[in-house]
Amino acid sequence: MTPAELFSSDLAETAQSLRAKEQPFAFATIVRTAGTTAAKPGAKAIIGADGTILHGFLGGGCTRGAVRRATLEALETGAPKLVSVAPEDFLNDIGVSAGAMVEGVFYARNGCPSRGTIDIFIEPCLPMPELTILGNSPVAEALAQIAPHFHWSISRAVDEENALGKMSAIVVATQGQGDLDALRNALACEANYVAFVGSKKKFAALSEKLSEAGVPEVTLAMVSAPAGLDIGAVTPEEIALSILAELITVRRNSVERNPNA
Repeated sequence: MTPAELFSSDLAETAQSLRAKEQPFAFATIVRTAGTTAAKPGAKAIIGADGTILHGFLGGGCTRGAVRRATLEALETGAPKLVSVAPEDFLNDIGVSAGAMVEGVFYARNGCPSRGTIDIFIEPCLPMPELTILGNSPVAEALAQIAPHFHWSISRAVDEENALGKMSAIVVATQGQGDLDALRNALACEANYVAFVGSKKKFAALSEKLSEAGVPEVTLAMVSAPAGLDIGAVTPEEIALSILAELITVRRNSVERNPNA
């Protein structure tokens, strides 16, 4: 729960309910106003995955279109957005067109008679990223133990459906127990990251079999093998730590690569 949610028990309850259902949403706060506006600084709202306001108040219909667009982008990228809804003459004065993104601010035209300006900060609240660990090897067990401490939800079976905005990663740590089938199942999912715990030589042999079975080379090339960053890991716990480090890198870079983040 973010600090802002604590200011309203109703907002907090709505947020907790959405989190319990693993539904993405955004938390919006009006941070500045100028001129005549229905809502004032500090007004808050929770916005659903479709961009509609579920609870709270951000003013009249003048802000809804811009807020909806910014929310959908924030949920897709995982990066917060700052929206400024301003009258057209103000936008002309500062040389900005409606719909433009300038220095991290998305500008939208306020066509309401009030002709005020409203700046809204939109913070995406996404489900925890999911880490699917295949196998019962010592590395698999060690990774399952430490990953939740870094805000990963753990699954032990692949799921081909992924919630909107939810990052997913699959680590194949079968280590000789059904490696080929586990890799095939992992690659059938549209995960953000797939890794294989094993040597390059072993993965090359498995890749050849998968390629002969029709798995595209470009798909096989996306697998991180051996799994994890090269930190000189030896023990199962150290290997699990190297994999987690790589997972964190992938997770953070997924936001940084977005030009609007």
